[in-house]
Amino acid sequence: MAGSAGIISTSCTNEWRAENFPPLQNDTFLRAARGEECRHVPVWCMRQAGRYLPEFRETRAAQDFFASCRSPEICCELTLQPLRRFPLDAAIIFSDILVIPQALGMEIRMEPGRGPVFPEPLQSPQDLQKLKPTVDVSQELGYVFRAITLTRHKIAGKVPLIGFTGAPWTLMTYMIEGGGSATMSKAKRWLYQNPTASQQLLQQLTDVIVDYLVGQVAAGAQALQVFESHAGCLGPQQFAEFSLPYLREIAQRVKQKLKSEGMEVVPMIVFAKDAHYALEDLSQSGYEVVGLDWTIRPQEARERTGRRVTLQGNLDPCALYASKENIEKMAKTMVEAFGHRAYIANLGHGLYPDMDPEHVGAFIAAVHKHSEKEEK
Repeated sequence: MAGSAGIISTSCTNEWRAENFPPLQNDTFLRAARGEECRHVPVWCMRQAGRYLPEFRETRAAQDFFASCRSPEICCELTLQPLRRFPLDAAIIFSDILVIPQALGMEIRMEPGRGPVFPEPLQSPQDLQKLKPTVDVSQELGYVFRAITLTRHKIAGKVPLIGFTGAPWTLMTYMIEGGGSATMSKAKRWLYQNPTASQQLLQQLTDVIVDYLVGQVAAGAQALQVFESHAGCLGPQQFAEFSLPYLREIAQRVKQKLKSEGMEVVPMIVFAKDAHYALEDLSQSGYEVVGLDWTIRPQEARERTGRRVTLQGNLDPCALYASKENIEKMAKTMVEAFGHRAYIANLGHGLYPDMDPEHVGAFIAAVHKHSEKEEK
């Protein structure tokens, strides 16, 4: 275990350009995302850069959350911290999905005990006029790109770096609810009462997301994850109308843009939490990897996706409250159920702040131990 290495000097940021990155030493995650054979099952954890780490809390102390997100140096440091502790097979840039509503002109505050709060959420279709009609992502979200570039250099090729975004429906829920919600009833009300305005907002978000993801790859991201965290609030019909088409469009347009601009077409992951009803559709939506929450059986997921995609997941995060011995048993069972090919081990959601880092380490070690292939 290593503790915090401190914040990187702000004077160094401008020295780093999105070129001449150190060569990648561990490509296991990327190979698995493409369905290729790997020496062991790769593993990373959603929210692996998080408050469960004491060094994370130390780095973020006295820092406003979104101020941290806007500092490439702090984002880089927070991204690297779990790699110093654990033999992870991928890193994910520290940022937040709500930087996109901010880029559209909305104010967001992160309040202790409440999470994100929008002082002026969207209340009617007329409020769409308050949003910026177009977003220059280089101007509004360039701090994320600089964080990615800096981190790619500082990670020194140890593992691939994942970029990410929230999906349109999930972002729309926050923008209308004004924060978290158990029912998403205000946002869903829009879908029923204002379907045209809803689709207008979803399309506007999609356009920004496409440019944002392409910008992340240009900055150095080697894979991309799209978080549709609130898919479970939709039924199959609403998902098919207000989520799936935009997820498909994002994958298609990002890949087209990367090709047309001469960039590598990186693997893309879609994680639509609680969208069991849409597994078949998600496996044919243009993403190389489909992320799973913990409420679906691995064998069923394999059958329903027809082995068209790599699967990622899906240990219940709360399983990490168990003893290390039981964590190892559960990880072993999970790996055996998914199989070693076209599989990336992860949790079914993000790590929680009160989790023991040693139990996170036990999970990661168990995945490697029970999937390692003997050298021939």
